[in-house]
Amino acid sequence: MKKLIALVAAMVMVAGYAYAGSQWNFYGSARISTFKVDTEIPGSRDTDNYAQALQSNARIGAKVKTNDTVSGGFEYGTSKGNANIRLLYGAWNFGAGTLVVGQTYSPLNLFYSNQVYGTDLDMLTMGGVYSGREPMLELKFGSFQVALVAPSTGTTLTGYSTVDTDIPGIEAKYTFKQDNFMIQAAGGYQTYDVLNAAGASISIDSYVLALGGKINIGQIYIAGDVFTGQNVGNMILMDTSNGTYTGGTPVINAAGNDTNDNNAVGYLVVLGAKINDMFSVEFGYGTTQTDFDESAGNPDDDVTGYYAQATITLAPGVFIIPEIGTIDYEENTQNEVDYIGAKWQINF
Repeated sequence: MKKLIALVAAMVMVAGYAYAGSQWNFYGSARISTFKVDTEIPGSRDTDNYAQALQSNARIGAKVKTNDTVSGGFEYGTSKGNANIRLLYGAWNFGAGTLVVGQTYSPLNLFYSNQVYGTDLDMLTMGGVYSGREPMLELKFGSFQVALVAPSTGTTLTGYSTVDTDIPGIEAKYTFKQDNFMIQAAGGYQTYDVLNAAGASISIDSYVLALGGKINIGQIYIAGDVFTGQNVGNMILMDTSNGTYTGGTPVINAAGNDTNDNNAVGYLVVLGAKINDMFSVEFGYGTTQTDFDESAGNPDDDVTGYYAQATITLAPGVFIIPEIGTIDYEENTQNEVDYIGAKWQINF
């Protein structure tokens, strides 16, 4: 917490010394989660716990405009009381497009759910598409964006500890918007090699293809996405095994000379309605299913989730969002999580 206080003080000093040509717009969001969580654990005693915490995506930051062509921003969150960089980027509008340099949301991100459990999980591990905030070089041309991102080499393969990366990952997205609907198409690819002690090389290729959209019909909206890919756990957030944020990654085949690639499909559907300026409701359902090229010894691993929530707006920027839901890891050796509670949020 002391680090966070020092950070805020430093931000105030920066704002005071910012030269006159820059426009600094500071913002913040305080978020507390309060949930009762019942976890059914096969072969063990079920747990029933109340949890209350400052969410790690509580944030403070600023958007900065230097002139008509140069802008940027930064954002810090808090994880167990420690400040962490969420965003830090600059953007240059060179006329034909915009160059973005730094860490921000890469193109392979589709946000359609407002699920608040799990630190605003947004169903991103259960049919959603989330590659996160990545160090990247991005070009934007109107509704199209393409980026070179830092490749993820998180796959752990027994006996293959050395990693060779020759090229960055690439992600792209196109967004088409009209007054009452939006369509997005996104994709990404990355590759790297792992080496065993004898120097034998195996290529780990990953790709994701996704399509999403949202339509507004009066006070009602419908949104969702669908994706498919190979070894997608190297590129987007996955959680198919008891809340460990794992899944969707390959394994070495029995001969030890190649991988059994992990294929995945997923989808998400959200239905919501704005009742009035104070009250709205939302329902969501999503699932991700994975399977290997060769199934022997490598079981499929799936997850399904659903929720119902209400957003209560007490004042501009002041929200209480009660929610009830379930996350089912489906396999007979894996957990089922039922939860009920609320997120409390004030934006400032």
